[in-house]
Formats: sequence, structure tokens, C-alpha cells
Amino acid sequence: MTERAREKWRPSLGLIIFTVLASVATLPLVGLFFFRLYDNQLIHQTQAELIAQSRVLAAVYAREVEARLNDGIILGAEIPPEARTDRQDQMTPIRPALDLAARGDLLRRRPDALAANVPASQAYIEIGKRMMPIILDTQKVTLAGFRILDPRGVVIAGRDEVGQSLAHIEEVATALQGQYRAALRIRVPDKIPPPIYSISRGVGVHVFSAMPVIVNNRVAGVVYTSRTPSNIFDHLYQERGKFILAGLAVMLGTIIIGLVFSRTITRPMRELVDRAARISRGDRDAFRPLAHYGTREFAQLSHSFLEMAQQLSRRSDYIATFSSHLTHELKSPLTSIKGAAELLLDSLQSKTDNLTRMEQKNFVSNILGDTERLEAMTQRLRELARAETAPHCEHTELAQVIGGLKSRFPTRAIEATGCLERSIGMSSEKALIVLSHLTDNAIRHNAKHVRLEAVDGDATVRMTVSNDGDPISEPNREKIFDAFFTTRRDTGGTGMGLAIVQAVMTSHGGSIRLVPSDTGVAFELQFPAA
Repeated sequence: MTERAREKWRPSLGLIIFTVLASVATLPLVGLFFFRLYDNQLIHQTQAELIAQSRVLAAVYAREVEARLNDGIILGAEIPPEARTDRQDQMTPIRPALDLAARGDLLRRRPDALAANVPASQAYIEIGKRMMPIILDTQKVTLAGFRILDPRGVVIAGRDEVGQSLAHIEEVATALQGQYRAALRIRVPDKIPPPIYSISRGVGVHVFSAMPVIVNNRVAGVVYTSRTPSNIFDHLYQERGKFILAGLAVMLGTIIIGLVFSRTITRPMRELVDRAARISRGDRDAFRPLAHYGTREFAQLSHSFLEMAQQLSRRSDYIATFSSHLTHELKSPLTSIKGAAELLLDSLQSKTDNLTRMEQKNFVSNILGDTERLEAMTQRLRELARAETAPHCEHTELAQVIGGLKSRFPTRAIEATGCLERSIGMSSEKALIVLSHLTDNAIRHNAKHVRLEAVDGDATVRMTVSNDGDPISEPNREKIFDAFFTTRRDTGGTGMGLAIVQAVMTSHGGSIRLVPSDTGVAFELQFPAA
């Protein structure tokens, strides 16, 4: 499972940043293709405008026809009862419904006008002349095409095709029966459109709207309007120089963003990866700070990583040194035990006693002494391992620890003063190990009195442990916390006591140091406050 996770392909940070920047840079181009989604909206907007304009002209047309009803003006087809609007309805809106994607709505190019079988009557010709100024003024503003038809579909007003018939056109035929109808028709442009127009289907069509004019439930005529839907591409093409500059600005912005990403993320990340590889090869120079961090978070990450790596390196060096010392310390008693055992075995196998009774007793005593030393050293190693374990919500009162210390050394004069009721962030067992080793060391160096003084601080409890025993020589003051350093090797000293004390204090966030003293020896302990 681990091997699979290592072999699985994963994108690099640089590839991800490049992909994001490329996506951002191409968004304006991709957006052009999404303009096609607006085609229907533009067509609906155009149809709605034509409906509104046609309805106004239809109302004017209807008033003109109503004014001539007494003169015998002829109306067209009667609207069936089911198609008539209810007079009580205050609003009868016509909603745009053309759909560019629907096959039934998109028709071929509008057929040409035909010659009228029966010309328009004089009454309708007069109505057309009266409406012509209104049509021209409206067309100047709306840019739509207007044609006013009589009940037979003959054009009576408009710029073109006056006097000709449009009754054969589908939407006009439907309107002559009293029903509104609109259609999309393929448009033949007056000039070749710009290449960008190929992106949109909406710019190649014309919207036609046929609005019937109803008078007394009969068709009095049709307002036939047309217009090309609005499109954004004409504006884009006309302003192509500005849009090219905008594209260059997007590219420049993308490059700047890429450089910022490279400066603040990619480059520091690569340098940190390189440092990790150098540290794994044992390069001690790799622990120095990075040349550039980029961001605050990455600086924190780099500092934490390098600090962790340095601690692991120091730990590795400590283990290597400790192993070397331990091998040396174990070698002497083991060699002594082996030599004594071999001499005793030779004496037992020999036909004549090579060793006297006293010599055999001495060899056995040496073996027992070395065994006791190995046993003491093993006990100290267990204490050292236990001392280096991380604490978990430990706390105890100093008074309880002092009571345990006096019970362990009942024959010694131990005096304790200060804030003994204060709780420290350490278990009573480990605190007792610390004070017991210091007291035992003092007794073994001829101390008669041991004095402990605790002073309360904000986050720590400072305790001074002093005694009136033999002072520590100046050359040895720098070595006393080293593992296996001892001046009592001939009397069974292991040199592990102060190393254990320092390990316990360090693992709990405290410290110990040797302080100057006029008589004897004094240590200053900094316990973390609970």
C-alpha cells in the first residue's frame, strides 16, 4: 500500500499553478462561445419590442377604420368565437415565444411580395397615407421595418412593396385569420459579416411579427414588422483594437500573477524540498534558514520543519554518542566477568588447584561486584528512558514530593522552605526521581545537610537544591550532566544520575543548571508550574 502511494502520479505545484493561470487567461475566449446562450434572449427581446410597437400602430389603425365604418369600409374575416378575447380581461399580454433551436420557428428567407389580385380600396389607401408619417418617425428610432396591410394582405403603407400582396406569407396568412404569429427567417445580409459573426447563429436571422388589427371582431388589417436581433459581435468587431489591448493586459496580468506565485510559493517550496533531500544525505549546512520564504505561513512551516530536522539530528547524534559510551561502560565489567569466569573454569578443569581458595573467592567477589554494577546501570537506563517520555497532564504539590524525599532518606538532614504548597507540572514519581538523585549525589560526596528552597514565579517554580558536601572541581563542572561521567567509578558510580535529572527536567519543559556556591554544591531547578 505504501509503495502504491509513492508510485501514484501526482501533479506538481508548478503544473497546478500553470493550469490555473492558463484557465484564467483563456476565460475571455471561452466566454465568446457562451454568447450563443444569449441568442434566444436577444431574439425574445426583439420580438417583445416588435409586439409593443405593432400593438400601438394597430390601435391607431383600428381608430382610423372605426372612423370610416359609417362610410361602408369593408372588413376582413370574422374571428371565431373561441378565439375572441374576453372584454372583461383588462390585460391580454402576448409573450415572446420564438426559439432559435426549434425547427418550426426557423423558416426560409421571406418570400417576395406578389402582385395583388384585387387592389386596396380607396378608404384603406387613405388610412395608409395618414399612418405613413407615424411609421417613418417610428422607424428612425427603432430601426424596424413596418408594413401596414389591408384585410386582403395588400400593403397600404411602408417604405417598400406598397400595393403588392403579402397574403401568401405564413405569418401574414395566420394574422389575416385573426391570430398573432411571429417567425424567424433566414436573413440575407446586405454586406459580408465579420468573421466573428460565425460564433453566433442569432445574427443570421430576421424576426417577423404579424399583428392583426381587430374591429368589431373582424380583421381590419395587419401590422407586419421585422427587425434583425441585436448582437454583441458587431460591437466587438468594431472595437477590436481595444479588445486586443484588453487581451494583452490579461496576458500581462497572468504573467505577473505567475511570477508572484513562483516567488512566493513555487521557489520556496522547491528550496525546502532540496533542503529535505540534503538533510537526508547528512548535510549539516542544510539546517540554515532559507534564502526566501514568500509567505508568512510558509516561513512558519520552514522554521518548524528545519527545527524538527535539527532536533532529530541532535537526537541521532545523542543516540550515537550514548551508544558509544554505553558500549564502553558495559565492556569493562563484561570483560572482567568473562576473564574471572574463564580462570575459575580452568581451575575447576585442572587436576591440580591452580588457584588458592582465597583467589577463587576474590574472583567470585569481582564477578558479583561487576554484576551489581551492571544491574545498577540497567536500572539507571530504565529511569533514563522513563524520564525522556513526554508528560501527559501531570501535576503534583511540592510538599508531597518533599515528604516522599524525607521518607526515602530518613537519617539525613533535609530542610525545605518556600512555596511548598505550589503545584508543578510533573508527576510526583518523576519529581521524586529528580530530588532523590540530587540528594543521593550529595550524600555520596560527604554532604551532611541538604537544603531545598522553592520560589514561586509566573509560569515556573524555581527551586534551589544545595548541600555542604565536597565541591565540584572547575574542570568537571562542564561534564557533570554528561551520561556515564563519574568520579566514583571505583565505588560503583554509573555516571547516570545527573543525566537522568536533566532528561526529566527537559522533557517536562523545565531546566537544571549548576550555580555558584560558597560552600558545597548548589543546583537551580526550573519546574513548570501546573
